[in-house]
Parts: sequence; C-alpha cells; structure tokens
Amino acid sequence: MRHGEAQALAADDRVRTLTSQGCSDVQQMAQWLANTYAAFDYVWVSPYVRTRETAELMLSSQPRSTQQHVMSELVPEGSAIQVQQQVDSLLAEQPHARVLLISHMPLVSFLVEAFTQPGQMPIFSPAALYCIDYEPSRGGKLLERNSPLELSVLALK
Repeated sequence: MRHGEAQALAADDRVRTLTSQGCSDVQQMAQWLANTYAAFDYVWVSPYVRTRETAELMLSSQPRSTQQHVMSELVPEGSAIQVQQQVDSLLAEQPHARVLLISHMPLVSFLVEAFTQPGQMPIFSPAALYCIDYEPSRGGKLLERNSPLELSVLALK
C-alpha cells in the first residue's frame, strides 16, 4: 500500500503529514480491506510520518492482535529485494502470516514487481494498494488492486 495523500511541502520530507483527504481515503481503504480480506497479522511501515499515520488508520479496522513494525527499508529509496527477504524470513517461520506493507513511490512499484513478476511495476496513486498472494517457493500472484478513486467509481454504479 502507498500512504495516503500528504502535505505538499515540509522542511523535511520525512515529517510530511496526511491531509484531511488523505486520512479520509485511507479510512475508506481500511474499511474496504477489512470487509474484503482476512485480517493481517503484521503491518510493516516506513518510519516517515505519513506512512505511520496511514498505518494507524489501517490498524483501526484490524484486530488488536495485528502487530505494527517500523522498517527502515520501506523508505522511498529502499530495496525491494531486502524487503522481500524479510518477508521470506517471516514466512519461513510463519507460513500463513498475512502482512500489509505501507511505503512510498517508487518502492511500492518495485515491491509489486519483486512479489509478482518482472516488468510489473504499477504507478500507485495515494492510498492505493495491491493485494498479492505470495509464497517464497512459488512466487506471487496479483489478486487485485484498488484505490479510493476506484472505490468511488464502484459506488456510483
């Protein structure tokens, strides 16, 4: 998942906060995710303020047992391969663990490629997410993608 819409300017990119629209969009995605998929065991999040705010909003629709972990690798210039290795290590110990990764562009695009197939690097709008069924031994399959804009279009139908 990419964080929700954030302030345009800040003296330090790491401290940008979510806008009110960003909060609203994330809450909408949190509700959709909770209604559509089983609960997460873990939420791994970038140390940046806007991603931690996104994580808190996402966690509000998850059970209290869902654990949040701040990961320095989930920053915009982070390594998708390092993140994938950490997911692989977790799944070696807990094969059925469900993990939500919350990060930034361009890393979220590289993560989709790392967990699915080469060449699949989508552009994420704020608060968009890609649902992937992944096992280290067989790779991953994209189940679906969704965003606040797509949810609003579906609501109009």
